[in-house]
Formats: sequence, structure tokens, C-alpha cells
Amino acid sequence: MTTRISRAKLTTDIVLAGVFALVCLPFALLGGGFDVLILGVFAGALAIRRWDAGWSLGVAWVGALLQMLLLRDLQLYDVAVFGVLYSTAAHGGRLVKWLGLASAGVGAVLATLYLAVVKPLVGGAAAMGGDPIGMLVITGMLFVASIAVLVLAWTAGLLVRAVRDNREVARRESVANRERELAQYRYVVEQERNRIARDMHDVVAHSLAVVIAQADGARFAARTRPESAVDALGTIAGVARGALGDVRLLLAELRHHESASPQPVLDDLGALLEQVRAAGLEVRFSERGERPELGTGHQIAVYRIVQEGLTNALRHGDTTQPVALDLDWDEGGVELRLVNARRADAPGPEPHAFKHGIPGMRERAQLAGGTLNAEAGDDGLFHLTARIPAQPRSTA
Repeated sequence: MTTRISRAKLTTDIVLAGVFALVCLPFALLGGGFDVLILGVFAGALAIRRWDAGWSLGVAWVGALLQMLLLRDLQLYDVAVFGVLYSTAAHGGRLVKWLGLASAGVGAVLATLYLAVVKPLVGGAAAMGGDPIGMLVITGMLFVASIAVLVLAWTAGLLVRAVRDNREVARRESVANRERELAQYRYVVEQERNRIARDMHDVVAHSLAVVIAQADGARFAARTRPESAVDALGTIAGVARGALGDVRLLLAELRHHESASPQPVLDDLGALLEQVRAAGLEVRFSERGERPELGTGHQIAVYRIVQEGLTNALRHGDTTQPVALDLDWDEGGVELRLVNARRADAPGPEPHAFKHGIPGMRERAQLAGGTLNAEAGDDGLFHLTARIPAQPRSTA
């Protein structure tokens, strides 16, 4: 099986094979033309050992068999067999890898028979007239030495392959970990952006609702009660200025994660109610029970739900009717109820045209571990109910 390797690696293998051939050439010249031919075959096997380990093994076998058939002596070029066996284990496929191991075993047997039997037999009867036990010992030693060096070369390639595979696995795990961390980071960023978008919606929608209500009041009072118009304009300026500051902080948070952002808490509810009342909406606020300690995130959830509920009352409710806001505290948290009269042309409680609003309030309640329900009753009233559990403040 051909392995895709870079042109630089193939060029390197060819150059190294050429150097090997030049080193072995003087010894091959001493043996004659056949040894030079066999040297060329082994050099070719080395040149393609990483490009195609299977073909390299086949070419090496051709060289080895040619050497034995021509009854040539051992030469320096036989070292090329070690490089070929190494490459079958290090770079070959599954089949070529095990063919390399089988070749090491078969090659050891053939080399032993060639050196211990064939060569002495060709050398003459005198070479075979030695002690049989001694010949058996020499044959065994040749076999052990042959299989040891051949299998050692193959094992070295296998170890290198294992190290390379382990590095590849580690690299893939590292890439997978980076991709997972990137996905988690993107998820966190998306969640943070959604939170900022909800805050932006709450700030802008509430402020615009107050500004619109005050502007309408100032327009009608401009001729008959100029002082009321002046007060309304002052309220508009104050609300717009505060909203502008909040929007700047939110935009700064989008650019710089470390920057501060508006974090309203329960103590800011009074200022919120004053803004709404100044916009012309009567709010009847009642609070029962003792406040338990709430975490900052839970306080923000309560504040934003009240803010969005009052904003919806300004935008979609009958502003001539009072709004009832009740906070019932117990050890488990707070029960929030907001009831306002609806206009006849007001949209449903969850219009699909809006991305935030009531869905945003419900998400805030769920993130705080609570629940939220919004429904338009048959009595012409809009009921908003939320339950936010208590959470102790962190002592860190």
C-alpha cells in the first residue's frame, strides 16, 4: 500500500539510499558485477521503504534470493535488510507489518541454511567433514543470531510506530479538548450576550415607556399647566440620562468582559416605582413578611421581573387604572404578584414577534431556580406571578 509522504521525505530516502550504495560500492566491486547488481536492488528497496513498505519488502526479497542463487558471500549491503524490516513495522499497513515479521523468521531460516549448509557444501566435501555436533552448534548459533538481529530490526520499527501512534492520539485528544473548550467558551459567551441583551431590553424598554408616557403628559399639559410640562420634561431628561448611562455600561461590557455592568438590587425597587409613578402609572405596592437574604443574581431577577412587568403595564395596560404589586416573603423566598388592567387592543401575554419580554422574564426566573406565569384573565386583568427562591449571599 502506497503511503502518502512528502516530496522532501521521499527525496531524503533516495539520497540516503544513494549514500548507502556509495559506501557499499567498494566492497561490492571486490565481489564482482553480480554484487554490484545486488547492491542496486537493495539500494532501491531502501529508497522506497517509506513510500511503499510492501514493495520495499518484495524488492529486498528479490535481492536476497538473487544473492543466494548466485552463491554470493555476505556483503555490507545486506545491512539494508534491517532497514527494510524496520520500515515494514514502522510504516507498513497491517498486512505488510505482519509480513515483515514473517519475513524475519523465514529469512533467518534461509540465511542459516545458506551459510551453514549450502556454502560449506559448495565449498567442497572437506568443509562438510567436520564434527556433526559442532556443525549443529554452529547452525543453531547462526539461526539464533540471524533471527535475533532481524526480529530486533522489526521490533524497533514497531516501537517507533507505537510512539508515533501515541503522539497522534495525544494530538487528536489535544485538538478535541481545544475544540470542546472553544465550544464551551462560545456557549458561555452566547449566554453572557443573551443576558446583556435581556438587560439592554429591560433598560431601554422601561426607559422608553416612561419617556413616552411623560412626553404624552407634557404635550397635553403644555398649554394649560406649563409647570407640569416642565416637571415632565425634567423626568424625561433624568430617565433618559440614566438609561444612557446603563446602555453605555452594557455596551462597554460587550467590548470588555471585565467592565462593570448595571446590577440593580432590591433596594433599587423604590427608585423604579418612583419612575413609573412619575410617568403617570399608579402603583399600589405592598410587601409582607421579612426578607431573607438573597444572592445578587436572585435580587437582579426580582428587580428585572418587576421592571418588565411595570413596563408592560405602561405599554400595553390601561394607565388610568392602578397596578397592584405584592411581594410576599417567607423563609423559602419571595412570591411576586403584579396585576394590571389591560387595554382592549393589547397583545397577548406572549407575542411571538418579540424576542424578549415575558419569555425573558420566565428565563430569568428559571435561571434563579424559580418559576413565572403570565396570563390574561377573562376579567380584563393581566396577572403576572413569579416565585423566586432564597439563596444566601456568598461570604467570599
